[in-house]
Amino acid sequence: MSKLNRRSFLVTGLAAGATAALPAAASADPLPDPAADPSAESAATLASRGLRSDPFTLGVASGDPDHGGFVIWTRLAQQPLAEDGMGGMPQRPFPVLWQVYADERCRRVVRAGVAMAAPEWGHSVHVEVENLSSDREYWYRFRVGPYVSPVGRARTAPHPLAYGGALAMAFVSCAQYEHGFFTSYRRLAEENPDLVLHLGDYQYEYTKNTYTIPGGNVRHHDGPETETLANYRQRHAQYKADPDLQAAHAAAPWLVVWDDHEIDNNWADEVPEKPEIPQPNFLQRREAAFRAYYENMPLRRTSIPRGIDMQLYRRIRWGRMATFHMLDTRQYRDDQGCGDGYRDCPAAVDPARSITGAEQEAWLLDGFRHSRAQWDIIGQQVFFAQRDNNAGPVKVTSQDAWDGYVASRQRITQGWIDAGVRNPVVLTGDVHAHWASDLKLDYDDPTGPSVGSELVATSISTGGNGADSDPAKHAFLKINPHLKFYNNQRGYVLTKIEKELMTADFRVVPQVQTPGSAVHTKATFVVEDRVPGVQQTYLRPLDPSLRSLPDITAEETVRLETERP
Repeated sequence: MSKLNRRSFLVTGLAAGATAALPAAASADPLPDPAADPSAESAATLASRGLRSDPFTLGVASGDPDHGGFVIWTRLAQQPLAEDGMGGMPQRPFPVLWQVYADERCRRVVRAGVAMAAPEWGHSVHVEVENLSSDREYWYRFRVGPYVSPVGRARTAPHPLAYGGALAMAFVSCAQYEHGFFTSYRRLAEENPDLVLHLGDYQYEYTKNTYTIPGGNVRHHDGPETETLANYRQRHAQYKADPDLQAAHAAAPWLVVWDDHEIDNNWADEVPEKPEIPQPNFLQRREAAFRAYYENMPLRRTSIPRGIDMQLYRRIRWGRMATFHMLDTRQYRDDQGCGDGYRDCPAAVDPARSITGAEQEAWLLDGFRHSRAQWDIIGQQVFFAQRDNNAGPVKVTSQDAWDGYVASRQRITQGWIDAGVRNPVVLTGDVHAHWASDLKLDYDDPTGPSVGSELVATSISTGGNGADSDPAKHAFLKINPHLKFYNNQRGYVLTKIEKELMTADFRVVPQVQTPGSAVHTKATFVVEDRVPGVQQTYLRPLDPSLRSLPDITAEETVRLETERP
């Protein structure tokens, strides 16, 4: 629990709560002001009856900012790893006081109110804070009874007609708890970004020692493979209890989308990873996973799941500077045409097949047509550019990525060209390595013009430590000349988005199997305004002991990406 003076928190919070604008889903009458009513303190204590320890063990988070506000989130859990998924909480709702401040020392309250943490939603709290000033920082925290949460930092976007200053945006993916410590999340928090994008595999579904790394996993999942709501709640709580992840959430607002492991490896719409094995409960599993995902993420009420459906693709505008088109490439896709791995697959070029589904594709193309942003950024899960594994005439590509849905990729690429999108940039996760590439309309013509750029973030921890690597010796880069960079260490990508330039630093930590590594920039690429494609400006030299590394074969890269059950 914070060492904050809790009486001052109650007095200032409830005084502001009388005029707070509360979202309909989180409204309640404000508690009385103890300065005017001495019984208020005992009323607040009564409201927390049944809490014997700090319930803010999962931290705080904010997300989905616009120019007037953002979502703030917490979830009450006295015992995060409780097997029933309820975090050791009594089966009743708790009123939670929330406050938003104009200053980091939390003295100037600008919005406040009371939200109910209900057991049917895992005692989670989602507050959509509104009517704030555009393009500025805010801080927030929560209180229930005598317990006060950590303080989180959020910020609003610039006004829709303004560019604002440079945007510091970071993006991440793939955090396997068992494979390493979340040091990269801690280092990311220390960068003080304005915005963080998480592109999927926020948590993994496996039970202990199912998905292992050489030498053995360094820590372990609690509970069975996630299939029920209780399982998913417990697993999310185990991840959220990690202090490095909590630091990253508290540092900045997040935009989140899932990939596969939030539910089941390589799932596709209503099809599980292994459809040949009868799984009559897969749709119930999907419903449970969606509900737990919402409960544990700073999402707006538009993303409240309805049975097996959840609206996750959405658009976030950062003034005139950038529009973020956040995609869902799992919930609506056709099943992989020839299995999940690298294949020469005729179904990959079937024009009827889609990775986004028709409705999401139309939404994205319409967004391109109406965009007036300097930068149109597509936040999504799986590799977008072509990655051919075969130097010969036959294409061997990953059927789980956009290569398995060639016509879908073609329609979307042609869509941003036809719409005259000024600067299209695709951001990607999934493959546990840093990549940078030019995007083409025709990948069979390497001399053809580049029409966009793709930046790919490595994993936070999945795969263990990884290793430094020489991109000049990578077979994929030789076979696919539009691919410009590869590195197999862990970390994140930190970008600076300005009107004339987008700069991407590929940040890496040398060690995740022990905690506390420092971070450094392995390479820097830029994308210039109206100049599609990536340009390298910096490459950190290899450690001298690694200069004799052999060529990195395409087969070795495939093994690293697919070495999982």
